[in-house]
Amino acid sequence: MKENKEVKISYVAAHLTTIISVTLVLVLVGIIAMVWIGADKETRKMRERIELSVIMRDSVSNEASRLLERKVATAPYALKTQFISREDAMKQWKKDTGEDLEEVFGVNPLSPEISFTLRAEYSSPLKISEIRNSLMKMDGVAEVSVPETDTVEAINRGVSRLTALLGAIAIAMLIISFVLINNTVHLTVYSRRFTIHTMQLVGATNGYIRRPVVMNNMLCGFIAGLIASALIATSLLFAPHAGFHELSNAIGWEEFAVVAGGITLVGMIICSLAAWMSTARYLGRDYDKLFK
Repeated sequence: MKENKEVKISYVAAHLTTIISVTLVLVLVGIIAMVWIGADKETRKMRERIELSVIMRDSVSNEASRLLERKVATAPYALKTQFISREDAMKQWKKDTGEDLEEVFGVNPLSPEISFTLRAEYSSPLKISEIRNSLMKMDGVAEVSVPETDTVEAINRGVSRLTALLGAIAIAMLIISFVLINNTVHLTVYSRRFTIHTMQLVGATNGYIRRPVVMNNMLCGFIAGLIASALIATSLLFAPHAGFHELSNAIGWEEFAVVAGGITLVGMIICSLAAWMSTARYLGRDYDKLFK
């Protein structure tokens, strides 16, 4: 009786160790995922600041230019558009230079202009060049001003490097987490090795023996995922009070829900896989080898 009680205590302790270990690993994985999401949102904002300007010919009226502005606004590459009339352009010129071109030339020499920002997926130099060429073919367009290619490429290089770095860290964390969780789950299965051997002696199949071990550890992974999600949610709630306003602004609760579901699923998969592998070590093993 006392021996059975000790086995149960050891079994429960092993499961608690598994839950705690998996929780710590999932918190780290979740933090990396949140940073990745936040960085992706910020880099998208950087790409969406890229602005192009369509300068119309002098002969084109404001009304015709507005029609083109509406056409650009419905294009898949345009994020935000702004129409600048001749009058608005003149007001801005006076504000910037203090000169009145109408007094100098007798007429307003400035042309209507359409400025628009690009969607993030259209921010590559190649696509910008394609957009410029298509706009130049439209009636009434005199010139399309685009940002320097070096600037666009520098932004894209920075985004690619950041994505690669975070991806490498995430992959490394998943590998490390599997090794740690596998060792922790192995201790849980190790505490039941004699039970496994006894079940085999009475004719239990490998699937019958493995199923409850895998399910129990999958439950441990699920609980660890919930605890890790709760810890990350708590950190998000208190982030503004700690001065991390950018973090709370960059990552919303929709992104958190995706991360929470992801780390919980990862915890369940890794724990169940580790339990399956650990159980396989003791299936069919001789009694004498169970002491090793």
